[in-house]
Amino acid sequence: MSVLAISPVLVPLATVVATALAQKRPGLQQGLSYLGMLLFFGCAVALVDTAHHGPAAQAVFGGWGAPFGIEFHIDRTGAAMVLITAIMGLASLVFLASDADCEPRHPLLLPLMFGVLAGVGGSFATADLFNLYVWFEVMLICAVGLFAIGGRIDQLDGTFKYFVLNIFGTLLLLLAVGMIYGATGHLNYTAMAQAAPQLSPWVLTLLVSGLLLAFLIKAGAFPLFAWLPASYHTLPAPVLALFAGLLTKVGVYAVLRAAGDIFAPAPDLVYEALGWIAAGTMLFGVLGAAYHWDMRRILAFHIVSQIGYILLGVALASEAGNAATLFYTLHHIVVKANLFLIAAIIWRLTGNYDLRKIGGLYKVKPLLGVLFLIPALSLVGIPPLSGFWSKLLVLQEAIAQGRIAWTVIALIVSVLTLYSMVKIWMEAFWKPHPDEHWSLPAYTRLWPAWLATVGLAAVTLSISLYPQFLVEYAQAAAHTLGGR
Repeated sequence: MSVLAISPVLVPLATVVATALAQKRPGLQQGLSYLGMLLFFGCAVALVDTAHHGPAAQAVFGGWGAPFGIEFHIDRTGAAMVLITAIMGLASLVFLASDADCEPRHPLLLPLMFGVLAGVGGSFATADLFNLYVWFEVMLICAVGLFAIGGRIDQLDGTFKYFVLNIFGTLLLLLAVGMIYGATGHLNYTAMAQAAPQLSPWVLTLLVSGLLLAFLIKAGAFPLFAWLPASYHTLPAPVLALFAGLLTKVGVYAVLRAAGDIFAPAPDLVYEALGWIAAGTMLFGVLGAAYHWDMRRILAFHIVSQIGYILLGVALASEAGNAATLFYTLHHIVVKANLFLIAAIIWRLTGNYDLRKIGGLYKVKPLLGVLFLIPALSLVGIPPLSGFWSKLLVLQEAIAQGRIAWTVIALIVSVLTLYSMVKIWMEAFWKPHPDEHWSLPAYTRLWPAWLATVGLAAVTLSISLYPQFLVEYAQAAAHTLGGR
């Protein structure tokens, strides 16, 4: 058994226990959380190196060999997702030390955050479908705890909305797992892939469709995405950034793993339906963003919109499409989390998230304006930023396959995304503050927030200016997945 293969679960779970035991000693609890996060990051780097230069890290539990024992198998795709998870966890933890939209520290906040990371890490590491369901449950339980931990009415309302639709997705996932086991006799990814060609096309279509529907709910795809913008804005900024970066991407990863690997090639009807769902997700997400004025809601709707681009890469059902999906996912996690963290800094300096009630920031904080433009323009896809390369990879493959309608929708959505980002820039930074007596707060503890956001901006710029390494890594990862 490879200890490295179980590190995405072992390290966060050990940190959950350590921080829970130290909850009455805040200083010790915080120190243990940083230690656990740095260890998690180190293991993630080692996993990427192992997967990229040698055989994937693997572990099988229970004294049974695969496909009967529960297996962890971390290939290039899983390793990259574990590494980005560690980066997001570290950024959120550093930001938590600031006073930018951080509520009073609850003793269980850090254990629950690491519980979420354990669920995310387990989802990326497992090679067993029922085990994937278990890790989704771990994420759901810890996420609900983080939603409700503040106890405000709006947070409890958000908790209910988040829980109801996600539990529906969970039950649908459990039903799909049972149906797949009944049809194939296996839950191991490799064994299911070997059994799938023996199924009749209509049975395979039914099984894959049910599984993907459950994953699409978790990903916040059209039309069942209302839970996301209705709940995320109630979270404190560091937790919101963590959720925005990771939780829906676990659903996207599961879609890629199912349709682009285990059951690839799936029936054509599945990919066709997924492509139109992706188009609807892009369009309705960006329209919601264009309508709102609260920065958190705008950015929450953009999570939905950008999920559409990622799903489009899977729907293209090719090695190039899968590579574009991985590249886009990694880019978007960093950019989206950073935008939420920057929005929290704006809130701390101006006193509001409503764009109609703030302004004047560029005059007093020009560096913050520049910091905002890096992820904002990357989200739009302005060259040479990372969003440009990710959209280029997706649209290049869409055009090559003659998917003109999907391509046109994607381009229209990019224009509307630009509108949303320009709206934030003009309202928060360019126009004067509507209160002529407004001034910056006398005291702020923002240096940890600056450290986290500048660090994520540096990651975005690294991908933007040197995209070739990540492109080649994504292509190598896609080569190990299924495809047509």
